[in-house]
Amino acid sequence: MGPPAPEGLLQELYDELRALASSHLRGERADHTLQPTALVHEAYLRMSARPGLALTGHTHFLAIASIAMRRVLVDHARARAALKRGGGATHVSVRESNAITEDRTQDVLIVDSALARLAAVDPQAERIVEMRFFAGMSEVEIGTVLGVSDRWVRKQWAFARAWLRRELEPE
Repeated sequence: MGPPAPEGLLQELYDELRALASSHLRGERADHTLQPTALVHEAYLRMSARPGLALTGHTHFLAIASIAMRRVLVDHARARAALKRGGGATHVSVRESNAITEDRTQDVLIVDSALARLAAVDPQAERIVEMRFFAGMSEVEIGTVLGVSDRWVRKQWAFARAWLRRELEPE
């Protein structure tokens, strides 16, 4: 018997995926246009567009789905930032801008840029950050998905945290 089909996992884990999407959206701005259901569906469409995606089980499916959700949110943040640079943006006075809720678009793009730089240095460390931070996977679960020991995952996680802290802290 081969790995589970993504369609079956989507149906089986739909409630968990919605909870995961809600978790991702909690860190976003209050007026985000995506709702958890839409984020789940958009992430699934991206996953199903990847030919030869081999899933090893529920945990791996949730990890890949979480990463896809993060990428959907990053793409939305990039599109929103492009609009803010003049693509139909409405101009507001300084007084009006104080009434606008805090927009976390820039934070999402900064973290994504740092993760891209980490991937250039150590692609496995970047994957561990995605699985640990964005998918909420344990070191044991990550080790199972990557085929490595949880001790190795702990070392990589410590390295990645230190590297990201250095990259993201203001000078």
